[in-house]
Amino acid sequence: MNKVAALVLALAAGASAFVAPRAAVTRAPALAAVEDYLGADVETAGLWDPFGFTKDGEAAMYRRRCSEIKHGRIAQLAVIGFIMGDHFTLPGKLAAFSADINFSDVPAGMGALTAVPPLGWAQIILFAGLMETGPFKQDPKKAPGDIASFSWWVRYDDKAVRDKKLTSELKNGRLAMMAIMGMMVQEEVTGQTLVNQFQSGNINPFPHL
Repeated sequence: MNKVAALVLALAAGASAFVAPRAAVTRAPALAAVEDYLGADVETAGLWDPFGFTKDGEAAMYRRRCSEIKHGRIAQLAVIGFIMGDHFTLPGKLAAFSADINFSDVPAGMGALTAVPPLGWAQIILFAGLMETGPFKQDPKKAPGDIASFSWWVRYDDKAVRDKKLTSELKNGRLAMMAIMGMMVQEEVTGQTLVNQFQSGNINPFPHL
């Protein structure tokens, strides 16, 4: 009986996390800070923090928001690359020194991970690191994700328009992170890229069932 009661209480506590909180008399500083972040409650109609990340302080939340935006941007590029790999390849040689490989020899999807030689991956990682610590380094004095220092970069003076654009980026990034994971898992399950699946009519996520 005690186990059943404990289970009911645990389920009730978990369900309460999905309910938007009512106006409280006082709020902890960390909670007030996280609710000021765009997109903090955009999918949940209220703050939802089952793991208590908001209790770690404003500095930790700033770092996590920077990481979320960065991963979302990378995921959006990954989704485009995952799809375009079946439609377009660069001309010329991918590796002319360590191996005689053309860009057209690199398959789309997960197959590219093993087709690109180690030296190629080293160059990719080095380039990403240089960008991360150079022109695209996050300035802690700026808003999370504000890494553009180019004079031609589009800026929005209207706060409402800017918030709408930034919220759209967050939502698209979150969707892309889920999408690229789903596309990679689906390819491992079916042995086909997303484009191959649609072309062959094999859109069943569980083809063996």
